[in-house]
Formats: sequence, C-alpha cells, structure tokens
Amino acid sequence: MTVLTGVQAPFELTQYAIAIKQQGIDFVIRHYSHQSGKSLSLAEARALTDAGLQIGVLWEGPDMQLGYYSRAQGCADGAAAYLMAQSVIAQPSGSVIYFAVPDAAAPDGAAVRYFAGVNQAFGAAAPGERQYQVGVYGSAAICEAMLAHGLATLSWLGEDGEQAYDGYSLRQRRGAVLPVDDGQRISVGMLCNSPGRPAGLFRVL
Repeated sequence: MTVLTGVQAPFELTQYAIAIKQQGIDFVIRHYSHQSGKSLSLAEARALTDAGLQIGVLWEGPDMQLGYYSRAQGCADGAAAYLMAQSVIAQPSGSVIYFAVPDAAAPDGAAVRYFAGVNQAFGAAAPGERQYQVGVYGSAAICEAMLAHGLATLSWLGEDGEQAYDGYSLRQRRGAVLPVDDGQRISVGMLCNSPGRPAGLFRVL
C-alpha cells in the first residue's frame, strides 16, 4: 500500500485546498473545537473533498493541563466531538476522531479515565446514528496504553523520533511552510500514514 502524506492545521484551509493538493498532499487533519475559528466547517470539508483531499479530525479541548483529564471531561469532550461530527459535518460512520493526551496523564490513570469517558459518550449514540472510532494522539507509551486497554482503535504517534513503536496509523513529522496562492505561505504540521493500517480518514458529500 502507498504511504500517504498529510498536513495538520489549526486554521481554515478552504482557500488553500487546491494549492495543497497540487503539492502532492493526500490528506488534511483539522480540528473539532469549541473555538469556531479552529473548528472544521461543512463548507471547508466540502472544499477539501472537492480538491481530492481526505480528511481526519482531532478534538482540541480548551485546557490541556493535567487536571483536565477526568472521566467526566472525557464524556463532555466525546459528546461535543460526536455532535460536531454527526450534526455539523455529517462525518461518515466508521471514520475516526482523535483525542490527545500528554504523557503526564499516564502515571496516575488520568488518560485511562479520560478515554473511558470518551468511549462512554460515543457508546451513547442511538441505534441508527453514525458510529465513530476513538483514536489517540500522543507518545508511543500513551498510544500503546490506550490500545491495550481497548479505549482506542487507532493511534497517531505524536513524536517523530520514536522509531520503536510501529503500531501507529498516523505519524507526526517535522513541520513545513507551504507556498499557496498569491505568494502566501502557511505553516503546517506534516504527517504520514502507516500503509498497513487504516487511519480513519474520510470525505464528505
């Protein structure tokens, strides 16, 4: 299978979609967030799809301090992300929403509790509603732990230097500055997929 190249951006890419595709990019990672300027919109998702780009999404919470990661917060974030995917984007069933946790959340079980909450929220979907996979974004240790606990089905390795972990679906690479229309440049994160594993990417209608 082919290795795909992706970009990650916390800002809207609608006007850059064609230029990004023309530079050999295969997919884009955008955000679900309570901050409207950072959140993927349906119009943007359609523009990316029309340009031939696949889409992935990462939930971005408002506060990434260690105390943030509780089961209750996982429930709240999972419900908010699910609602955006279902009601705003009409994200296809079977695709993934990634959630990030730092290494500091691992030792006392905060990451496990947080992801248990996310899974509880996703599991509350009514019969007939779209079903999404839970993905984890973080270090090799975090990714391995969430997959081992059955709390995530896909992992996005957030540290480019970790060569020992090969269970990832997505892998972070060094950032880049891409030239786009009218001489502008945008700073984006770079990623690649694992050719042997699905990454939960999607397109919209």
